[in-house]
Amino acid sequence: MENARPDTPALNQAHPVTAISLLKLLLSNILVWTSLCAIGALGNYGDLIKYGTTQRSFSEILWFWVSSHLLMMVFSTCLYLIFMRYERFLSKAKGIALAYAVMLLCFLPLEVMYIAILDLLKDKPGFGLQDIVSTAFNMRNFTIFLEFAWSTGTFIAVLAICTWRQARVREYALQQSMNDVLHLKLDLEQQRLDALRGQLEPHFIFNCLNAISALVRSDDKRIALTGLNRLSDLLRYALTASSKDWVSLEDEMTFIRDYLELQRLRYGARLQISIAGDTTNVLAGDCPPLLLQPLLENALRHDLDCHEGSSDIRMQFKLDGEELRIKVSNTISYGIAANPGLGLGLPQTRARLELMYAGRASMHSGRIQDEGQQRYEVEIRMPLQMPESATESKAA
Repeated sequence: MENARPDTPALNQAHPVTAISLLKLLLSNILVWTSLCAIGALGNYGDLIKYGTTQRSFSEILWFWVSSHLLMMVFSTCLYLIFMRYERFLSKAKGIALAYAVMLLCFLPLEVMYIAILDLLKDKPGFGLQDIVSTAFNMRNFTIFLEFAWSTGTFIAVLAICTWRQARVREYALQQSMNDVLHLKLDLEQQRLDALRGQLEPHFIFNCLNAISALVRSDDKRIALTGLNRLSDLLRYALTASSKDWVSLEDEMTFIRDYLELQRLRYGARLQISIAGDTTNVLAGDCPPLLLQPLLENALRHDLDCHEGSSDIRMQFKLDGEELRIKVSNTISYGIAANPGLGLGLPQTRARLELMYAGRASMHSGRIQDEGQQRYEVEIRMPLQMPESATESKAA
Protein backbone atom coordinates (compact mmCIF):
# COMPACT_ATOMS: atom_id res chain seq x y z
CA MET A 1 0.00 0.00 0.00
CA GLU A 2 1.62 3.22 -1.21
CA ASN A 3 0.22 5.57 1.39
CA ALA A 4 0.98 3.36 4.39
CA ARG A 5 3.68 4.72 6.62
CA PRO A 6 6.20 2.07 7.64
CA ASP A 7 7.25 4.08 10.68
CA THR A 8 3.75 4.01 12.20
CA PRO A 9 4.11 2.58 15.72
CA ALA A 10 2.16 -0.58 16.42
CA LEU A 11 -0.28 -0.55 19.29
CA ASN A 12 1.39 -3.32 21.24
CA GLN A 13 4.98 -2.79 20.12
CA ALA A 14 7.63 -2.01 22.75
CA HIS A 15 9.54 1.19 22.10
CA PRO A 16 13.31 0.74 21.74
CA VAL A 17 15.45 2.89 24.00
CA THR A 18 18.19 4.69 22.12
CA ALA A 19 21.20 6.43 23.62
CA ILE A 20 19.68 9.85 22.89
CA SER A 21 16.31 8.98 24.41
CA LEU A 22 18.05 7.53 27.49
CA LEU A 23 20.12 10.70 27.88
CA LYS A 24 16.99 12.85 27.58
CA LEU A 25 15.27 10.68 30.17
CA LEU A 26 18.16 10.99 32.63
CA LEU A 27 18.42 14.76 32.18
CA SER A 28 14.67 15.20 32.59
CA ASN A 29 14.65 12.99 35.66
CA ILE A 30 17.55 14.85 37.26
CA LEU A 31 15.91 18.19 36.48
CA VAL A 32 12.57 17.16 38.03
CA TRP A 33 14.07 15.69 41.18
CA THR A 34 16.52 18.57 41.61
CA SER A 35 13.62 21.02 41.35
CA LEU A 36 11.65 19.06 43.96
CA CYS A 37 14.67 18.94 46.25
CA ALA A 38 15.29 22.68 45.76
CA ILE A 39 11.69 23.43 46.74
CA GLY A 40 12.00 21.24 49.84
CA ALA A 41 15.34 22.80 50.75
CA LEU A 42 13.90 26.30 50.38
CA GLY A 43 11.09 25.36 52.74
CA ASN A 44 13.54 24.06 55.35
CA TYR A 45 15.84 27.04 54.97
CA GLY A 46 12.88 29.41 55.31
CA ASP A 47 11.86 27.70 58.55
CA LEU A 48 15.41 28.05 59.92
CA ILE A 49 15.46 31.77 59.14
CA LYS A 50 11.99 32.19 60.63
CA TYR A 51 13.03 30.68 63.94
CA GLY A 52 16.48 32.30 63.94
CA THR A 53 18.51 29.10 63.66
CA THR A 54 20.78 29.43 60.62
CA GLN A 55 23.60 27.09 61.53
CA ARG A 56 23.31 25.34 58.14
CA SER A 57 23.65 27.01 54.76
CA PHE A 58 21.17 26.55 51.94
CA SER A 59 23.69 24.54 49.92
CA GLU A 60 24.09 22.07 52.82
CA ILE A 61 20.33 21.65 53.10
CA LEU A 62 20.01 21.24 49.32
CA TRP A 63 22.72 18.58 49.30
CA PHE A 64 20.92 16.75 52.11
CA TRP A 65 17.72 16.69 50.07
CA VAL A 66 19.49 15.59 46.88
CA SER A 67 21.52 12.86 48.59
CA SER A 68 18.40 11.60 50.37
CA HIS A 69 16.61 11.17 47.04
CA LEU A 70 19.43 9.82 44.86
CA LEU A 71 18.11 6.27 45.12
CA MET A 72 14.60 7.55 44.32
CA MET A 73 15.99 9.14 41.14
CA VAL A 74 17.49 5.82 40.09
CA PHE A 75 14.26 4.02 41.00
CA SER A 76 12.06 6.35 38.93
CA THR A 77 14.38 6.04 35.91
CA CYS A 78 14.45 2.25 36.07
CA LEU A 79 10.70 2.10 36.62
CA TYR A 80 10.08 4.27 33.55
CA LEU A 81 12.34 2.09 31.41
CA ILE A 82 10.63 -1.09 32.63
CA PHE A 83 7.16 0.28 31.88
CA MET A 84 8.26 1.38 28.42
CA ARG A 85 9.85 -1.99 27.73
CA TYR A 86 6.96 -4.07 29.08
CA GLU A 87 3.89 -2.05 28.20
CA ARG A 88 1.59 -4.96 28.98
CA PHE A 89 1.94 -4.02 32.67
CA LEU A 90 -0.04 -0.88 31.93
CA SER A 91 -2.84 -2.57 30.01
CA LYS A 92 -4.20 -4.61 32.92
CA ALA A 93 -4.96 -3.81 36.55
CA LYS A 94 -3.29 -7.06 37.62
CA GLY A 95 -0.04 -6.02 36.00
CA ILE A 96 -0.07 -2.65 37.74
CA ALA A 97 -0.88 -4.28 41.10
CA LEU A 98 1.93 -6.81 40.61
CA ALA A 99 4.43 -4.08 39.76
CA TYR A 100 3.38 -2.09 42.84
CA ALA A 101 3.72 -5.17 45.07
CA VAL A 102 7.23 -5.85 43.72
CA MET A 103 8.11 -2.22 44.42
CA LEU A 104 6.96 -2.50 48.03
CA LEU A 105 8.79 -5.79 48.61
CA CYS A 106 12.03 -4.93 46.86
CA PHE A 107 12.57 -1.20 46.57
CA LEU A 108 11.03 0.07 49.83
CA PRO A 109 13.38 -2.00 52.08
CA LEU A 110 16.29 -0.82 49.95
CA GLU A 111 15.20 2.81 50.36
CA VAL A 112 14.89 2.40 54.14
CA MET A 113 18.37 0.86 54.33
CA TYR A 114 19.75 3.67 52.15
CA ILE A 115 18.36 6.29 54.55
CA ALA A 116 19.86 4.30 57.44
CA ILE A 117 23.28 4.42 55.73
CA LEU A 118 22.98 8.20 55.35
CA ASP A 119 22.17 8.53 59.05
CA LEU A 120 25.15 6.34 60.00
CA LEU A 121 27.49 8.37 57.77
CA LYS A 122 26.67 11.50 59.73
CA ASP A 123 27.35 10.02 63.18
CA LYS A 124 29.50 6.92 62.71
CA PRO A 125 32.30 6.81 60.11
CA GLY A 126 32.87 3.05 60.38
CA PHE A 127 29.90 0.68 60.37
CA GLY A 128 28.89 -2.72 59.09
CA LEU A 129 25.87 -4.52 57.78
CA GLN A 130 24.62 -5.26 61.28
CA ASP A 131 24.66 -1.52 62.09
CA ILE A 132 22.68 -0.77 58.90
CA VAL A 133 20.04 -3.41 59.68
CA SER A 134 19.79 -2.31 63.28
CA THR A 135 19.39 1.36 62.31
CA ALA A 136 16.75 0.49 59.72
CA PHE A 137 14.72 -1.56 62.23
CA ASN A 138 14.96 1.17 64.86
CA MET A 139 13.92 3.90 62.40
CA ARG A 140 10.94 5.97 63.43
CA ASN A 141 7.57 4.97 62.01
CA PHE A 142 7.10 8.45 60.56
CA THR A 143 10.34 8.16 58.59
CA ILE A 144 9.29 4.76 57.21
CA PHE A 145 5.87 6.16 56.33
CA LEU A 146 7.53 9.12 54.64
CA GLU A 147 9.67 6.83 52.48
CA PHE A 148 6.60 4.72 51.72
CA ALA A 149 4.75 7.88 50.62
CA TRP A 150 7.67 9.00 48.43
CA SER A 151 7.94 5.56 46.83
CA THR A 152 4.20 5.29 46.20
CA GLY A 153 4.04 8.85 44.85
CA THR A 154 6.95 8.18 42.52
CA PHE A 155 5.34 4.95 41.33
CA ILE A 156 2.03 6.72 40.61
CA ALA A 157 3.74 9.64 38.85
CA VAL A 158 5.81 7.37 36.58
CA LEU A 159 2.75 5.20 35.91
CA ALA A 160 0.70 8.29 34.96
CA ILE A 161 3.43 9.56 32.61
CA CYS A 162 3.85 6.17 30.93
CA THR A 163 0.08 5.71 30.58
CA TRP A 164 -0.29 9.16 29.07
CA ARG A 165 2.60 8.52 26.68
CA GLN A 166 1.18 5.16 25.68
CA ALA A 167 -2.23 6.75 25.07
CA ARG A 168 -0.57 9.36 22.83
CA VAL A 169 1.22 6.65 20.89
CA ARG A 170 -2.02 4.71 20.45
CA GLU A 171 -3.86 7.84 19.39
CA TYR A 172 -1.14 8.65 16.86
CA ALA A 173 -1.15 5.10 15.51
CA LEU A 174 -4.94 5.12 15.24
CA GLN A 175 -4.88 8.48 13.47
CA GLN A 176 -2.28 7.23 11.02
CA SER A 177 -4.32 4.10 10.37
CA MET A 178 -7.42 6.20 9.74
CA ASN A 179 -5.44 8.43 7.38
CA ASP A 180 -4.10 5.40 5.52
CA VAL A 181 -7.62 3.98 5.18
CA LEU A 182 -8.88 7.35 3.95
CA HIS A 183 -6.07 7.64 1.41
CA LEU A 184 -6.76 4.10 0.23
CA LYS A 185 -10.47 4.86 -0.09
CA LEU A 186 -9.73 8.01 -2.08
CA ASP A 187 -7.33 6.09 -4.32
CA LEU A 188 -9.95 3.42 -4.95
CA GLU A 189 -12.60 6.03 -5.74
CA GLN A 190 -10.20 7.80 -8.10
CA GLN A 191 -9.47 4.50 -9.85
CA ARG A 192 -13.19 3.83 -10.12
CA LEU A 193 -13.76 7.32 -11.55
CA ASP A 194 -10.92 6.83 -14.04
CA ALA A 195 -12.47 3.51 -15.05
CA LEU A 196 -15.82 5.23 -15.65
CA ARG A 197 -14.08 7.86 -17.75
CA GLY A 198 -12.33 5.13 -19.69
CA GLN A 199 -15.73 3.61 -20.47
CA LEU A 200 -17.40 6.94 -21.21
CA GLU A 201 -15.00 8.20 -23.89
CA PRO A 202 -15.15 5.11 -26.17
CA HIS A 203 -18.92 4.95 -25.62
CA PHE A 204 -19.32 8.56 -26.76
CA ILE A 205 -16.99 8.09 -29.74
CA PHE A 206 -18.82 4.90 -30.73
CA ASN A 207 -22.19 6.68 -30.81
CA CYS A 208 -20.80 9.66 -32.73
CA LEU A 209 -19.28 7.33 -35.31
CA ASN A 210 -22.65 5.64 -35.66
CA ALA A 211 -24.14 9.02 -36.49
CA ILE A 212 -21.40 9.71 -39.05
CA SER A 213 -21.82 6.27 -40.64
CA ALA A 214 -25.55 7.00 -41.05
CA LEU A 215 -24.65 10.27 -42.82
CA VAL A 216 -22.16 8.51 -45.10
CA ARG A 217 -24.79 5.95 -46.10
CA SER A 218 -27.08 8.81 -47.16
CA ASP A 219 -24.76 9.47 -50.17
CA ASP A 220 -24.78 13.18 -49.37
CA LYS A 221 -21.06 14.01 -49.27
CA ARG A 222 -21.60 17.61 -48.21
CA ILE A 223 -23.58 16.58 -45.12
CA ALA A 224 -21.08 13.81 -44.35
CA LEU A 225 -18.14 16.24 -44.50
CA THR A 226 -19.98 18.72 -42.30
CA GLY A 227 -20.66 15.94 -39.84
CA LEU A 228 -16.98 14.94 -39.79
CA ASN A 229 -15.98 18.54 -39.03
CA ARG A 230 -18.47 18.71 -36.18
CA LEU A 231 -17.26 15.33 -34.92
CA SER A 232 -13.71 16.70 -34.84
CA ASP A 233 -14.82 19.61 -32.62
CA LEU A 234 -16.80 17.29 -30.35
CA LEU A 235 -13.92 14.88 -29.93
CA ARG A 236 -11.53 17.72 -29.18
CA TYR A 237 -13.78 18.90 -26.34
CA ALA A 238 -14.40 15.35 -25.11
CA LEU A 239 -10.70 14.53 -24.94
CA THR A 240 -9.81 17.86 -23.28
CA ALA A 241 -12.69 17.94 -20.80
CA SER A 242 -12.40 14.28 -19.83
CA SER A 243 -8.95 14.99 -18.37
CA LYS A 244 -10.58 17.43 -15.92
CA ASP A 245 -12.75 16.76 -12.91
CA TRP A 246 -14.96 19.81 -13.43
CA VAL A 247 -16.08 22.09 -16.27
CA SER A 248 -18.46 25.02 -16.37
CA LEU A 249 -22.07 24.39 -17.35
CA GLU A 250 -21.64 27.03 -20.03
CA ASP A 251 -18.90 24.98 -21.72
CA GLU A 252 -20.94 21.81 -21.28
CA MET A 253 -24.01 23.37 -22.91
CA THR A 254 -21.92 24.65 -25.81
CA PHE A 255 -20.76 21.09 -26.31
CA ILE A 256 -24.37 19.81 -26.03
CA ARG A 257 -25.57 22.20 -28.74
CA ASP A 258 -22.72 21.12 -31.04
CA TYR A 259 -23.67 17.50 -30.34
CA LEU A 260 -27.31 18.21 -31.23
CA GLU A 261 -26.23 19.91 -34.43
CA LEU A 262 -24.38 16.75 -35.41
CA GLN A 263 -27.45 14.67 -34.65
CA ARG A 264 -29.60 17.13 -36.59
CA LEU A 265 -27.54 16.39 -39.70
CA ARG A 266 -28.61 12.79 -39.24
CA TYR A 267 -32.25 13.19 -38.21
CA GLY A 268 -33.06 16.46 -39.95
CA ALA A 269 -36.34 18.13 -39.05
CA ARG A 270 -37.39 15.06 -37.07
CA LEU A 271 -35.12 16.17 -34.21
CA GLN A 272 -37.26 18.49 -32.09
CA ILE A 273 -35.78 19.46 -28.72
CA SER A 274 -36.55 22.29 -26.36
CA ILE A 275 -34.05 23.64 -23.79
CA ALA A 276 -35.35 25.89 -21.01
CA GLY A 277 -33.94 27.46 -17.87
CA ASP A 278 -30.32 27.73 -18.97
CA THR A 279 -29.97 31.21 -17.50
CA THR A 280 -26.77 33.11 -16.78
CA ASN A 281 -26.82 31.99 -13.12
CA VAL A 282 -27.22 28.35 -14.15
CA LEU A 283 -24.47 28.49 -16.77
CA ALA A 284 -22.08 29.94 -14.15
CA GLY A 285 -22.27 26.65 -12.24
CA ASP A 286 -20.01 23.60 -12.42
CA CYS A 287 -20.53 19.99 -13.41
CA PRO A 288 -18.49 16.88 -14.23
CA PRO A 289 -17.53 16.83 -17.95
CA LEU A 290 -19.76 14.93 -20.42
CA LEU A 291 -22.52 14.76 -17.79
CA LEU A 292 -25.48 15.77 -19.97
CA GLN A 293 -24.63 14.10 -23.28
CA PRO A 294 -25.54 10.56 -22.08
CA LEU A 295 -28.97 11.86 -21.00
CA LEU A 296 -29.72 13.26 -24.46
CA GLU A 297 -28.27 10.20 -26.13
CA ASN A 298 -30.61 8.05 -24.04
CA ALA A 299 -33.58 10.22 -25.06
CA LEU A 300 -32.64 10.01 -28.75
CA ARG A 301 -32.15 6.26 -28.59
CA HIS A 302 -35.57 5.68 -27.02
CA ASP A 303 -37.38 8.26 -29.15
CA LEU A 304 -36.20 8.91 -32.71
CA ASP A 305 -34.51 5.53 -33.11
CA CYS A 306 -37.81 3.80 -32.34
CA HIS A 307 -40.10 5.47 -34.92
CA GLU A 308 -40.14 7.55 -38.09
CA GLY A 309 -41.91 10.63 -36.72
CA SER A 310 -40.62 13.74 -34.97
CA SER A 311 -39.20 13.75 -31.46
CA ASP A 312 -40.38 15.67 -28.44
CA ILE A 313 -37.32 15.87 -26.23
CA ARG A 314 -37.20 18.40 -23.41
CA MET A 315 -34.27 19.60 -21.33
CA GLN A 316 -35.09 21.83 -18.40
CA PHE A 317 -32.88 23.56 -15.81
CA LYS A 318 -34.27 24.86 -12.54
CA LEU A 319 -32.28 26.58 -9.81
CA ASP A 320 -33.56 26.12 -6.26
CA GLY A 321 -31.22 28.04 -3.97
CA GLU A 322 -27.84 26.34 -4.32
CA GLU A 323 -29.36 23.17 -5.79
CA LEU A 324 -29.68 22.68 -9.54
CA ARG A 325 -32.32 20.39 -11.03
CA ILE A 326 -31.83 19.08 -14.56
CA LYS A 327 -34.62 17.17 -16.29
CA VAL A 328 -34.39 15.42 -19.65
CA SER A 329 -37.51 13.66 -20.94
CA ASN A 330 -38.82 12.05 -24.12
CA THR A 331 -42.11 10.59 -25.25
CA ILE A 332 -42.76 6.88 -24.93
CA SER A 333 -43.78 5.07 -28.10
CA TYR A 334 -46.04 2.07 -27.54
CA GLY A 335 -46.15 -0.97 -29.76
CA ILE A 336 -42.63 -0.34 -31.07
CA ALA A 337 -39.62 -2.38 -30.06
CA ALA A 338 -37.26 -0.31 -27.94
CA ASN A 339 -33.68 0.28 -29.02
CA PRO A 340 -31.66 -1.79 -26.51
CA GLY A 341 -28.33 0.02 -26.94
CA LEU A 342 -25.45 -0.72 -24.60
CA GLY A 343 -27.18 0.48 -21.43
CA LEU A 344 -24.08 2.29 -20.13
CA GLY A 345 -25.15 5.95 -20.18
CA LEU A 346 -27.49 6.26 -17.19
CA PRO A 347 -25.70 3.82 -14.83
CA GLN A 348 -22.40 5.58 -15.53
CA THR A 349 -23.92 8.99 -14.91
CA ARG A 350 -25.40 7.86 -11.59
CA ALA A 351 -22.08 6.34 -10.49
CA ARG A 352 -20.14 9.49 -11.42
CA LEU A 353 -22.54 11.69 -9.46
CA GLU A 354 -22.12 9.50 -6.37
CA LEU A 355 -18.34 9.68 -6.61
CA MET A 356 -17.98 13.36 -7.48
CA TYR A 357 -20.51 14.77 -5.02
CA ALA A 358 -20.13 12.21 -2.18
CA GLY A 359 -23.86 11.69 -1.67
CA ARG A 360 -24.92 15.32 -2.22
CA ALA A 361 -26.22 14.63 -5.74
CA SER A 362 -28.82 12.16 -6.99
CA MET A 363 -30.36 10.90 -10.22
CA HIS A 364 -33.84 9.42 -10.64
CA SER A 365 -35.44 8.07 -13.77
CA GLY A 366 -38.82 6.59 -14.66
CA ARG A 367 -42.13 7.11 -16.41
CA ILE A 368 -44.21 10.20 -15.71
CA GLN A 369 -47.55 11.56 -16.85
CA ASP A 370 -47.29 15.02 -18.41
CA GLU A 371 -50.26 16.75 -20.03
CA GLY A 372 -51.96 13.43 -20.67
CA GLN A 373 -48.81 12.07 -22.29
CA GLN A 374 -46.61 9.22 -21.11
CA ARG A 375 -42.99 10.32 -20.94
CA TYR A 376 -39.72 8.91 -19.68
CA GLU A 377 -37.85 11.40 -17.52
CA VAL A 378 -34.36 11.53 -16.01
CA GLU A 379 -33.89 14.06 -13.22
CA ILE A 380 -30.55 15.08 -11.69
CA ARG A 381 -30.29 17.06 -8.48
CA MET A 382 -26.87 18.42 -7.62
CA PRO A 383 -25.15 21.46 -6.06
CA LEU A 384 -24.72 24.36 -8.47
CA GLN A 385 -21.04 24.72 -7.56
CA MET A 386 -18.41 22.05 -7.21
CA PRO A 387 -17.75 20.76 -3.63
CA GLU A 388 -15.34 22.79 -1.46
CA SER A 389 -12.87 19.90 -1.31
CA ALA A 390 -12.73 19.90 -5.11
CA THR A 391 -12.16 23.68 -5.08
CA GLU A 392 -9.21 23.30 -2.67
CA SER A 393 -7.64 20.46 -4.66
CA LYS A 394 -8.14 22.45 -7.88
CA ALA A 395 -6.42 25.49 -6.34
CA ALA A 396 -3.56 23.30 -5.08
